[in-house]
Amino acid sequence: MKVFLGGMVLKPIFIYNGLGYDELRATGQLRKACSVWGTPKQPPGRVNTTGRLIQLRHVMQSEILLKINPIDAVLVTSDDEHQSEYVAAYDRRREYISGFSGSKGDAIITQEHAVLWTDGRYHLQADDELNCDWFLMREGEKNIPTISEWLKKHLKPFSRVGADSRLVPAYDWQILEDELKEMNISLVELKENPIDLIWKEHEKVKIDKSIFVLDIQYAGVTWIDKVAQVKQIIQGEGADAMVVTALDEIAWLLNIRGRDIPHNPFVSSYVILGDRAIYMYVEKSKLTTNVSEHLNVNASSANAVFVYEYDKIWTELPTLAQNWNKIVLPTNCVFSKGVSQKIFSLIPEKKRLPMESPIIYLKAKKNPVEIENMKIAHIRDAAAMCMFFSYFESKVELGHKWTEIEMAEELNHFRFEQINSLGNSFATIVGYGSNGAKPHYEPTPSTNAEIGDDSTIVIDSGGQYYEGTTDVTRTVHLGTPKPEQINAYTRVLMGLIQFSTLTFPSDMGSALVDIMARAPLWDAGLDYYHGTSHGIGSFLGVHESPIGIHYAHLSSDSKLEPGYFLSVEPGYYSESYFGIRLENVLEVVNKPWLKHMSGQNFLGFVDVSLVPFEPKLINRTLLNKYHIRWLNDYNSKIREYVGKELKSQGEVEAFYWMMKRTEHIPGSASGITCQISVIATGLILQFLVIIL
Repeated sequence: MKVFLGGMVLKPIFIYNGLGYDELRATGQLRKACSVWGTPKQPPGRVNTTGRLIQLRHVMQSEILLKINPIDAVLVTSDDEHQSEYVAAYDRRREYISGFSGSKGDAIITQEHAVLWTDGRYHLQADDELNCDWFLMREGEKNIPTISEWLKKHLKPFSRVGADSRLVPAYDWQILEDELKEMNISLVELKENPIDLIWKEHEKVKIDKSIFVLDIQYAGVTWIDKVAQVKQIIQGEGADAMVVTALDEIAWLLNIRGRDIPHNPFVSSYVILGDRAIYMYVEKSKLTTNVSEHLNVNASSANAVFVYEYDKIWTELPTLAQNWNKIVLPTNCVFSKGVSQKIFSLIPEKKRLPMESPIIYLKAKKNPVEIENMKIAHIRDAAAMCMFFSYFESKVELGHKWTEIEMAEELNHFRFEQINSLGNSFATIVGYGSNGAKPHYEPTPSTNAEIGDDSTIVIDSGGQYYEGTTDVTRTVHLGTPKPEQINAYTRVLMGLIQFSTLTFPSDMGSALVDIMARAPLWDAGLDYYHGTSHGIGSFLGVHESPIGIHYAHLSSDSKLEPGYFLSVEPGYYSESYFGIRLENVLEVVNKPWLKHMSGQNFLGFVDVSLVPFEPKLINRTLLNKYHIRWLNDYNSKIREYVGKELKSQGEVEAFYWMMKRTEHIPGSASGITCQISVIATGLILQFLVIIL
């Protein structure tokens, strides 16, 4: 019998049917408003997927519909064929079957169970959106089973788990397949996607989404030179060719952009780098004359791209593979999931060379042109933020009642009006009160809250500009904040400052930087589930490998290099009450005047995001003089760079709003970097003692 207990913030002290709070959570049965006692009111954003699950289970048992033997379970991922983080509406199969709209989550459906796994960013959101047919596995919490562990417990030996191999990374497929073999459970490649068979009106919307060229004034390096770099690297690994499936890598490599993925300037395509030719698989109708000339399409020159229709990859790849001895097949690296199992299976085993894509590291290290352009994009973006906040507060003073959706739409409008803006880099997050306690909450008509003056508003947004990609989060309050809100905000701000001012040797693993952001929260017994930092692209993806910083991920740790751009985004979330998050983008820079005794260089950060903080939420008594010095220096930069931009746009009201928010704070001191580095050294040493 399924048992659900919902609507709880505090741990209950009772046990039901032998299951206590921890057991209910570990088995996924702890659910909001899913009680066996009566019919509690459902969260406004909850989606009824009962009928869809019934249909899916029918398909799973039908040999005729599946065109293979029936399956006992089906794996539904969040991925498209390119393992993109954000996918087009057509590819949101996991959202369709579960109702959960977050960007990350995997579902398993059997004849008796429907289970979703998602990470800490989405625990609260998933609990709201999944109906009571679903179990929720909160990844990152204690004793939560993996997908393979759950399947081995709930399926009998010789059971069959089906999945669409186009939509599962080969890296993940191989691990899951090996783990299931321990119980004689098979992972089966499906010929027909069962979600597609039940999803009515599931057709791609044909919209004119032509490809366009990213000019050299923004790219900084020609695509021909980039291809030469990649070929040199893979040849050094003993390979003749490489299959490129990640859309951000294709966009970067060929200096092209598109409109196929929401909020990401990507082109749905595949590229094969051969030893003598380059092959691209894309809808030919998207190629303009300008793009064809840019890529020397089907020309006789050595630097030409041979273009074929998108679906030809499945028949052409096995044929082309016969010409090569070793083929690089990208594998998992932080946000980059590598090639799909389908692509992987088309290459004979002896010819496969699985490795992290070299494009990831070339792309992450911005060239001088990209570095300067990223700074321009962030100044322009900061001006849009100041214009929005000025307008927002002026309307509040006139008595206007805002909603979350209205705030998001207005901010999008201000950002889109900036020069060279191509819209958002992700869907704008505006969460008031308890909605702000859901880290990646997006307001919908059913959850849209009216903005009041008794809680915090978390606003996380970003833009796509020809010059670069932005991502910034601020938390504001329209009334008189409560002490717990002020203290949480201040500790989050302290963490952002300590992360931003760290000096560190170039061979240090990036995961160690995480403790700088979390330490002020840890001092008060507080924390947050999500990571503290991610890489960010140059007019590409808002989440870019190889940077993904979390202290728990030491095993996959990477090093920071000059030219990398990354976020710092500590937060605090009081469930059903309020949320706090602050986020800046930083540039990694060399500190040539410092030399480590081992010969390593020292690195540090430069602030790129320049948006004022909320003064009324800062408890100055918690700050030391070095924190205050950083704030004053930061505010001075805003006045200099963003103030100049606002003046040039004639935005007088926004300029004065910015000036008021960046007033000097008394109590600063000199030597901030040195002092906080001493603090950092102590924290890192303590952390290393703990983990070792």
